[in-house]
Amino acid sequence: MNEQTRGRAGRRVVIAGAGMAGVRTAVALRERGFDGTVTMIGAEPHPPYDRPPLSKAVLLGQADADRAAAFDVDFAGLGIDLRLDCAVTGVRTADKEIDTARGPVGYDVLVAATGAHPVRLPGTEDSAGVHVLHDLDDARRLRPVLERKESVVVAGAGWIGAEFTTAARDADCPVTVVEAAGRPLSGALPEEVARPMGAWYAESGATLLTGARVDRVEPGAVLLADGTRLEADAVVVGIGARPSTRWLAGAVDLGPHGEVLADERLRASAPDVYAVGDCASFPSARYGERLLVHHWDNALQGAGTVAAGILGETAAAPYDPVPYFWSEQFGRFVQYAGHHAGADTLLWRGEPADPAWSVCWLREGRLVALLAVGRPRDLAQGRRLIASGALVDPDLIRDPARPLKASAAR
Repeated sequence: MNEQTRGRAGRRVVIAGAGMAGVRTAVALRERGFDGTVTMIGAEPHPPYDRPPLSKAVLLGQADADRAAAFDVDFAGLGIDLRLDCAVTGVRTADKEIDTARGPVGYDVLVAATGAHPVRLPGTEDSAGVHVLHDLDDARRLRPVLERKESVVVAGAGWIGAEFTTAARDADCPVTVVEAAGRPLSGALPEEVARPMGAWYAESGATLLTGARVDRVEPGAVLLADGTRLEADAVVVGIGARPSTRWLAGAVDLGPHGEVLADERLRASAPDVYAVGDCASFPSARYGERLLVHHWDNALQGAGTVAAGILGETAAAPYDPVPYFWSEQFGRFVQYAGHHAGADTLLWRGEPADPAWSVCWLREGRLVALLAVGRPRDLAQGRRLIASGALVDPDLIRDPARPLKASAAR
């Protein structure tokens, strides 16, 4: 243990949230030699688990799926005080206390890692047969729907909508997907990239209705704004998520989506408060804007930055990762790295009708983002190029038979 770490021994770190971001932060603290107390508080009654299997193995009820989703972490052995089924309800930064369902908990350093919660269709919060797919209990409630091969209407053709539709079609459920925009993934990808992906729904046997809005949900049916009535045994809502930060309101600066406005070290505006994962945005020097990233890899990577800050490791680099996520849908492995909002050039590697293809976004001759469908090597090479900021050759980028690499001319 170095002198900086020793000087912080005995402090109390409280982590609000027991998902990926919270778990990895707790583990990172111990791995880096922190020997103060670490308390992790989770709202769910279940031991901490990984979320990606929820839309796959857990949802389909495959053998030992719940156990496979659990994190392989010995919390007791690491000296982590894990408190489950205990929602955090508020914080008093002047007193250095958080309020929970079981009373106040004092801290010296607080880490907000409460993630995000799904957006629901207005008026359906307590409706029977209307589901979201966000946590373990959601996946368990949806298992019987697939087992009985019930008819399902999915509201939203984003990443979650596509993954659930894939699982439901694998279970032979009749599925109709209702998307308010004119194409799937409208909030994530530009039209020329996302529109061809709409054909994947029909290939799977699902019906995709674009430019269609849900007016209301009735028992056994979904009514669209144009009067169309869709029979449905179940409804699954996948229309986005919002940071779970209501408990922080008035205590730290929050952004337009309710996210904690963290700095480049993932520190919140209040003293001794950090924020990591889906509940926080951070300033990216690479992209010249603040990023709010609701994906697994962001929660994983941010933990190290928070742990370094708590331990006073001033030499640690500012937090500025290349955003990354993946999705398994309709028999395809889809990966994305970077952030394409400021790109000035879009280049295809292959055609969307091909079994595998990629799209690259450039800005001023440098790769800033890449979408790879069935081309994991493109993703790995492209992610390194984005991180390096090297110039690339557009002709090389366009040729799917050639590897992605920096241009010889710098």
